[in-house]
Amino acid sequence: MVKTNRFTLDNGLHVVHLEDKTSQTVTLNTVFDVGSKDEDPEHTGFAHLFEHLMFSGSVNVDDYDAVLQNAGAYNNAFTTQDLTNYYVVIPAVNAEIGFWVESDRMLSLAFNDKGLEVQRGVVSEEFKERTSNKPYGDAYHHLFAMMYPADHTYSWPTIGKEIKHIQDATMSDVKDFFFSHYAPNNAYLAVVGNISLDEVKRLVEKYYGDIPSRDVKKRKMVEIPEQTEERRKEVRGDVPNDKLYMIFRSSARLDSDYYASDILSDVLSNGMSSRMYKKLIVETRMFSSIDACIRGSLEDGSFYVVGVPNDGFSREECEAAIWTELEKLKNECVEALELEKVVNKYEATQILSDLSESAKAERLSYYEMIGEPELINTDFDNYSKVTPSELRSTAEKIFRHENCNVLWYMKNDSDRE
Repeated sequence: MVKTNRFTLDNGLHVVHLEDKTSQTVTLNTVFDVGSKDEDPEHTGFAHLFEHLMFSGSVNVDDYDAVLQNAGAYNNAFTTQDLTNYYVVIPAVNAEIGFWVESDRMLSLAFNDKGLEVQRGVVSEEFKERTSNKPYGDAYHHLFAMMYPADHTYSWPTIGKEIKHIQDATMSDVKDFFFSHYAPNNAYLAVVGNISLDEVKRLVEKYYGDIPSRDVKKRKMVEIPEQTEERRKEVRGDVPNDKLYMIFRSSARLDSDYYASDILSDVLSNGMSSRMYKKLIVETRMFSSIDACIRGSLEDGSFYVVGVPNDGFSREECEAAIWTELEKLKNECVEALELEKVVNKYEATQILSDLSESAKAERLSYYEMIGEPELINTDFDNYSKVTPSELRSTAEKIFRHENCNVLWYMKNDSDRE
């Protein structure tokens, strides 16, 4: 069992600590409770923009990366619809430098016009690379817009709704977003590695204690109406193959059937012995690739089935073949041995992940943010407790035609032989 220490500063910063005396490093993982769901529909992509701006210099540290590199550290970050995550892995002997630079950019960024111009350019180019100039790059723009009301903040990807929103971002916009979300009372810091609790408390108080709490902007989530009919769309573009996306509304991360939905995705497509791989790729050769996965976001979830059909099969045949596999999960209980195999594979993956100090720190800060810190010890148990009957009832709930969003991304007619 993982034994953690937890405390909260007067300014609201939540801290979770896990000591590992065998490590030579310390990882500081900070989760801010801000993602693309906190953006205005007319100013999207800001959470992702800040993922970059947070590396462009803070009030007392001109060159964040250079300071950490000189200390033998490495760092990175990522943004989702629900959160923004930053981490630093630093030699234990230099741990204090990590607390200094991380706290300084929580205190305030440098906020200069040159830095903003540079990062606007970087993010704009990333938008083009990932969305405009990449095959199928805008698929999830279409899918999210199909699934959610236009004013719901899940209706666009993290990269943003359109590039113009980032290109037009002003210094006033940027400062407002920072001081409305990047605050100790909206942050969760996990410290994992070769560092004692007393030292963590000393350094956290020294570097974070004087950062003022802020008025975090209240989140406005629009209610998502229940989907009552299948939604379909066709897109054509410069892509190498036709591609089928079938997306179902599913369990949110904290829903009781989240674990069952995750297991269902693995039963369908995790590995060469999975159902869809054996049936749709090996036996019928209908698809060259097929995958099923979930997106367990905090406000809502999605179950994805994405495949690239081979030539010679109609769209109707491809969809029907997938539905056949989904209907089996609704009509027949998964056998105990098949379920055990999937759960064992998850356990092995989790054990390997926990060998990584940074992965463990990331999980700790995430669990702290969602108010479920005990998940560090019980998450696997929640998978192992899922029964075949629960899988069947979850499949019945998810795999309904009126709950399905179908997108066919077709290659241009001129590209066909």
